[in-house]
Amino acid sequence: MLNGDETQRGRRSVLKGIGALGAAAGFAGVSSATPGRGAGPKKEEILVGVSATADNTEQAVTSAVPGNAEVVHTNETLQYVAVEFPSQAADVAKENFIEAVTKKDHVKYAEENATYESLATPNDPQFGSQYAPEQVNAPSAWDTTFGSSDVTIAVVDTGAQYDHPDLAGNYASDPGRDFADGDSDPAPDDTQTEYHATHVSGCAAAVVDNDTGVAGQGNSTLINGRALDESGRGSTADIADAVQWAADQGADVINLSLGGGGYTETMKNAVSYATNNGALVVAAAGNNGSASVSYPAAYSECLAVSAVDDSENLASFSQYGDSVELAAPGVDVYSTTTGARGSYEQLSGTSMACPVVSGVAGLALAQWDLSNADLRNHLKNTAADIGLPESQQGSGQVDAAAAVTTEPGSDDGDDGDDGGDGGDGDSTSASVSGSLTGYWDYDDYSYAWSYDSPSQVVIELDGPADADFDLYVNTGTTQNASPNDYDYASYTANSQETVVIDSPDDSTELQIDVDSYTGSGSYTVTVTEYR
Repeated sequence: MLNGDETQRGRRSVLKGIGALGAAAGFAGVSSATPGRGAGPKKEEILVGVSATADNTEQAVTSAVPGNAEVVHTNETLQYVAVEFPSQAADVAKENFIEAVTKKDHVKYAEENATYESLATPNDPQFGSQYAPEQVNAPSAWDTTFGSSDVTIAVVDTGAQYDHPDLAGNYASDPGRDFADGDSDPAPDDTQTEYHATHVSGCAAAVVDNDTGVAGQGNSTLINGRALDESGRGSTADIADAVQWAADQGADVINLSLGGGGYTETMKNAVSYATNNGALVVAAAGNNGSASVSYPAAYSECLAVSAVDDSENLASFSQYGDSVELAAPGVDVYSTTTGARGSYEQLSGTSMACPVVSGVAGLALAQWDLSNADLRNHLKNTAADIGLPESQQGSGQVDAAAAVTTEPGSDDGDDGDDGGDGGDGDSTSASVSGSLTGYWDYDDYSYAWSYDSPSQVVIELDGPADADFDLYVNTGTTQNASPNDYDYASYTANSQETVVIDSPDDSTELQIDVDSYTGSGSYTVTVTEYR
């Protein structure tokens, strides 16, 4: 049940520089990059997010750009621009620009264009048999379905060798786009050193039952957004653009076997955009062995995956922590690789575990008609408890057979072995509508929990297209949420916001704040609680 408190407060100044980006539709929202803007890391760039209420995204920024810098890229869909400084520019010049530009109207944040990298740990190539599909019970799932070409998995990664004999049958006829080099062909630039996405593609969806090589988890359709260069590294902007593109292509699952860039508003809003457009974003937990997961896996929109070995022990390199939701095989995983490297090889990393989950998600969608939120919970409710702490396995190791044979909403997974979050898959929803009159306005609500120890809660804001409304949430407190006091937030460039909280603190009612960054109009807030 949602209860309202509509007391007004004036606090617009705190929003300058702490907001984020957004939505809209269409690949046309990504402009062509300036000629000569190279692939890979772009450490000399600052990304500036602009509210959708600005008349022109680029013009909202240009007056603050100093003479030695220039706007080199604009994404109209995610509402950000990239400003490049010369390599010899002092750090203080960038800091001064960030301070100046975030004081301008409609500018919601400015940040460095952080670098992410692939999360594989290569071993010497060796001939061996697969164990990953067997360990997650994919062969038993294949008794029901081999998967469906109607399900699309987007691999945002390096370039993939999409004409590989064991991948070509599942890659789309238009296999993808190259965001690192800015062209329409996502093939690797150097097939000896750029092999990561080819391996990831095979882990998810190497063609099953084709008398060739290895088998992925199922026969989903693959597309590839090349956002990392031949070194396996890429910029926030290229990855965010690729995530947006994948969502606009209608991808059901987006696989992010990459990390290390830290929290950025631009990436946060890319995964929010994908989630709001119906995709399940699956991300690798990270490879440094620490007790917290890397970004983008740490975003609440992403399903974070840890890696285990063939004895179902946590891999020595795998990051873990409260954000982990599922585990999957990630040590010495045998899969497709580029022809220059012998077509098949073993690799280790959470990069390998992540697409195993993506592939199983594809199998589940071939059998069941599920929203991305319901799919996420179904995979967790049917996962197998392999005896690890919840911080290491989340709800358990993904189980393909249980995901395919267990009807969503039934009591448990295969043999009742559903692990940490478990549950019966039930959900309940409540909605409330209201209106805001301008940038000074906000509404506060409290939500009384329906379930004891819910596994997940999803809060969605649907606001006016010509305004910029934001969503803030507190848990475990009776303190109203606000832009300067919140546990969770979604503040994209428009008024379509989603917050996803796994295993929420239900000791107090949920506190929800709907806030106008700019503009006015009516909105609806929907809270969906999962048992």
